[in-house]
Amino acid sequence: MSSTSRPAALLFDLDGTLVDTAPDLARATNALRAHHGLAPLPYALIRAQVSNGGSALVTLALGLAKEAEGHDLARTFLLAAYGEAVANESRVFPPLSPLLHAWEADDRPWGIVTNKPRAYAEPLVAALALAPGALLCADDLPVKKPDPAPLLEAARRLGVAPDACWYLGDHLRDMQAARAAGMAAVAVGWGYVEDGDDYLLWPADLWFETGEALVAALK
Repeated sequence: MSSTSRPAALLFDLDGTLVDTAPDLARATNALRAHHGLAPLPYALIRAQVSNGGSALVTLALGLAKEAEGHDLARTFLLAAYGEAVANESRVFPPLSPLLHAWEADDRPWGIVTNKPRAYAEPLVAALALAPGALLCADDLPVKKPDPAPLLEAARRLGVAPDACWYLGDHLRDMQAARAAGMAAVAVGWGYVEDGDDYLLWPADLWFETGEALVAALK
């Protein structure tokens, strides 16, 4: 059973939990729109879909369902546009940077488990000078979240028992993965939560509206 007491290790989802990547993904989404002669979409509309991945952004941008003809080509265009500059405007959410610095100063392990492909996650993490003890990406294992396997592998690499880890995320699948892994499921309200979705209703163990509230709980 997971513990909600001070964890031995922190594991983060990447987009919308640890890093605000929406500005760069919005740029790529609107580049796809421009390529098709369409006007840019409002930033807030794109931001709400970021956690759902590239296919969801293609559907938002062009109205093409995942199975529709042209969807895969459009997704390739979007990801290429994103890959040209994954960290132009992306930043670690405040105050998570000082939290990680303090965590590392205490020799406490932390990691990232993301459904983002490594081709984009790794350069983003490097550009932001982040140094997770474990980085698990969408293509590292045969399965991805909400399957618990990536979280369990991250805990193994950190040398920490799963029930001594907190997994923080901004999506229902993050909570599902954490619960299945036997970790404390920590829902964050500052991420890319869609309109009509209430993170307080997710099957979590802990809920934090702000990074400041998280930092206070970890002191």
